[in-house]
Order: sequence, then C-alpha cells, then structure tokens
Amino acid sequence: MDADLAQPAARALLAFWRAAGVDMDEAEAVYAAAPAAAPARAANAPVSKPKPKAKTPDAPVETAKAMAASARTIAELRAAVENFDGCALKKTARNTVFSDGVDDAPVLLIGEAPGKEEDEQGKPFVGRSGQLLDRMLAQIGLSRTNNVLISNTIYWRPPGNRDPTQGEIVACLPFVERLIELSRPKLLILTGKAAAQTVLRRDDAVTRMRGRKLNYTREGLEAPVNALVMLHPAYLLRQPQQKRQAWVDLLLAEAWLEELGVARGARP
Repeated sequence: MDADLAQPAARALLAFWRAAGVDMDEAEAVYAAAPAAAPARAANAPVSKPKPKAKTPDAPVETAKAMAASARTIAELRAAVENFDGCALKKTARNTVFSDGVDDAPVLLIGEAPGKEEDEQGKPFVGRSGQLLDRMLAQIGLSRTNNVLISNTIYWRPPGNRDPTQGEIVACLPFVERLIELSRPKLLILTGKAAAQTVLRRDDAVTRMRGRKLNYTREGLEAPVNALVMLHPAYLLRQPQQKRQAWVDLLLAEAWLEELGVARGARP
C-alpha cells in the first residue's frame, strides 16, 4: 500500500478502537515512534557508485625486495632467505636450500628448485642430477669446492617435486637477483628452462637460448653479466641422447672462461 494512504487509514483505525473503549496509548506510542518513510529520489538525481578498492602491493614480494636489498654480503643474503616467510613452500619443506660452493666464485650456476635429496641435506644439486652436474663441470676445470657457487631460483622443495607456481617464483626472485648483484660472477650459467626464463625474463625455449653468449642486465647493475644457458642435468638423465648438446655447451663455457681469464683446475 502507498505510504501516503497508509497513514490516514492507520490513524482512523486507532481512533475507532479508542472510541470503542480500548486502551490505545501503547499502540499510538509505537505508531508515533515509527520512522518516517524515506523521501523519494529525484528522477534525475545521480546514483552514487561504490568507490573501487585501492590495490595493495603484493606483500610477500615487497618484503622480499626489502630484505634482499638490505643484505650487503652473500652471508647476509643467506640469512635473509632463511628468515623469509613469504613463500608458502617453506611450510612444507624440511630445509632452506640457498647455495653451495664458494661465495666469491667467478662462476655462478643457478638451477630451478630443490628435490628430495636437496631438501634433506639443505644443499642444491646433491641428488642424481647434481652428481651428473659435478662430473660435467669437472670436465672444464670447475667445481663447487674451488670456483663455482651453486644456487636455485626457488629455495624450498615444492611438494611432490611439482613445478613452482608463478607466485612462488616472484616471491623468491628478489633474492636471486640480489645474489647475482652481490656475487658479480664472471660467468652466470643457467641450467634448464625455468631458471633461464626466470632470470633472463624471456619466454624463449632452452633450445633457442643455449649455445649462445647472452647478457644478464637489470637496473642497478654496474655492468651486464655474461650469461650462458645449458640443458638441465635432470633433463639429460631422462634424455641421454642430448648429452652431445650439453658437451657443446660445456666447450662454449670453457672457451668463454679462457677468454675471461678465469682460473680453472685440471680436467679429470
């Protein structure tokens, strides 16, 4: 019923019952306290729209950037990664897997993520693929005990060795970039598609990036870093016929290191 018609009808009904001798004081009090009807909106009055919510920055990424930037040495960066809680993988992993090798090494090698053995030992590349990697590096006079620092783009093992999510990758990336900045390697070796695409910020397949002299650049670096992409040792274990390409990559790395004047050990 229209509100304008309802008001006189209600008052007439109250008057009728009072005339009949019924106590209507309480009913009239309730009626008097009823809120007035909201005024009708003018036909051309603008409709207020809810304001869009302001976008907040990705907290884990911003935290990672701040923690990475505050590290002045690789040891401080290692501690920052161990104290970082912005990656959900840390909750399911046994250990933080940051690096292994010589901190001031002329060669920095970066892979993707820890596996079961790496998670148990807290060191990168210690499983079957790591053992193959050590044998490969030894062929050109490199080792983690003398002249190589080894790390990953992800520092905690994904459950079931699944691929890391984009959120997990970007949460760890500030630490990866800071490691390159602090170590200033003569040569940066990236093993596998995930590491190459993440660090170089390229979508190219490994087959298009390997076998070439590349540069790693980003804002804040004093100079570009020499970079080389290689097939991942785990891939070579699954596809042993590709070891020939891996050998070509090793020879390119050896020649480039020779050109850069990097001291290496004798081949086995």
